[in-house]
Amino acid sequence: MPNRSEIRHSASGPVLVWTGFMAMCLGMFMAILDVQVVATSLPTIQSALDISPNQMSWIQTAYLIAEVVAIPLTGFLTRFLTMRWLFALSLTLFVIASAGCAASSSFGSLVSWRVLQGFSGGTLIPSVFSAVFILFPKERQAIATTIAGVLAVLAPTVGPVVGGWMTETYSWHWLFLINVVPGILAAMVAVRSLPRQGIEVSELRHLDGVSLVLMAMSLASLELALKEAPTSGWTSSYVAALLGVFVVDGVAFVWRSTHRPRPLVELNNFGDRNFLAGSILSFILGIGLFGSVYLMPVFLAFVRGHNAFEIGMTMLITGIAQLLTAPIAVALEKRLDARLLSAAGFTLFAIGISMSAFQDPRSDYDAMFWPQVVRGVAIMFCLLPPTRLALGTLSVDKVPDASGLFNLMRNLGGAIGIALIDTIIYTRAEPLGRALLERLQAGDTDVAAFIGVPLQAMVEHKDGLDETTMALLAPLLQTAATVQAINEAWMVVAMLTACAMLCLPFAKPVGPAE
Repeated sequence: MPNRSEIRHSASGPVLVWTGFMAMCLGMFMAILDVQVVATSLPTIQSALDISPNQMSWIQTAYLIAEVVAIPLTGFLTRFLTMRWLFALSLTLFVIASAGCAASSSFGSLVSWRVLQGFSGGTLIPSVFSAVFILFPKERQAIATTIAGVLAVLAPTVGPVVGGWMTETYSWHWLFLINVVPGILAAMVAVRSLPRQGIEVSELRHLDGVSLVLMAMSLASLELALKEAPTSGWTSSYVAALLGVFVVDGVAFVWRSTHRPRPLVELNNFGDRNFLAGSILSFILGIGLFGSVYLMPVFLAFVRGHNAFEIGMTMLITGIAQLLTAPIAVALEKRLDARLLSAAGFTLFAIGISMSAFQDPRSDYDAMFWPQVVRGVAIMFCLLPPTRLALGTLSVDKVPDASGLFNLMRNLGGAIGIALIDTIIYTRAEPLGRALLERLQAGDTDVAAFIGVPLQAMVEHKDGLDETTMALLAPLLQTAATVQAINEAWMVVAMLTACAMLCLPFAKPVGPAE
């Protein structure tokens, strides 16, 4: 593979390099946004295509499984197709699949197109982060990482707004059609602007089909297990079988990859202390980032009764805070050790997550404002320094493989975090409801205030609550128990996020990005 300077100067100049990079960022933004805009409109799609409720989740699951399989393949595909043609081909397939989704008239065809969409979209994200360290000199990497990072975390924030508005104003088909024109333009710009290199057809001879099958089966089984475990139970036979396949195929894949001279995925990158520390931070960021983006809509929809558009408008606070913080993050990245910035970022992020663990059934926009501001400020420091820590000191030939693994860790963290959150909500709501009922029957005024029972009603029933009153209070109790379970989930996510501090002492110092 050409060295870094050869790649940078193979384009006509820095303007073309930046133009090509911005086209790549647009493609990545579309791929991440697609997951969110579709999630908000699943009931509409279900009704339009007459999909049974137990099949509806496959519209998202098919995309996510294909995406998580594609992400670690980015290194091999970059060596084979080159960065320029991998991005152009992936985005072209993503556009075709988006058009296919929009034209689907049945559940089967929609899921088939979603698989292609997820696989092609999965390579776009790590390609962008690879490009940061391949295309740009060290002094430009901070601003390039910031642009990519802002778009990567902004997409989940604005997704509910875009999805809700599109569905209510036009139709669900436009959730996919909005990808077509920007995707075509971005692919054309990338082909014109990105560095030109020859396709390495010889790389196909080194494709390890056995490793590919083992990796795909392992990751797909893990995704399916995480999807089913909260409702079916972690010890159910189906989930246990899936986790068994994940472990057996995963161990076989690791063994095969570490015993071949040209592995499908270069796992030896984990031998670099800084890459390992950065990947752990990426995994923990996935738990906190995906977890917070998941918990807020759950609360706002099921407790407060807001629609997708209202939820999106509330969550915009996080995105605005991210945008305002980005220039500060760039300036500090040029002056401070990545480990110090990561420590500050994850500490602040954990605090922002824990601030949401004290909600009551009446919490809404005002109560969520400052926790979102704190998280929005912290996110850029949880993304940019760990990216430099993981990828910034690697040789150019290692970056594509390493970027795939780095981004895979964030996605796996998110999947595991959401499964953990769902498990807490499903398993804790009922016992918490019983505890609230016992305290309410004992005349606990604090519990009554939390649930929303008027004090006068407690005075009138100081000798105990009759059956009629209990029937009236049942919905309030159920809602209050759900809120407490959600609060517990927030606190668990906050504690896991704080665990990021444990891996930082093992990383070697990484100086300012200048």
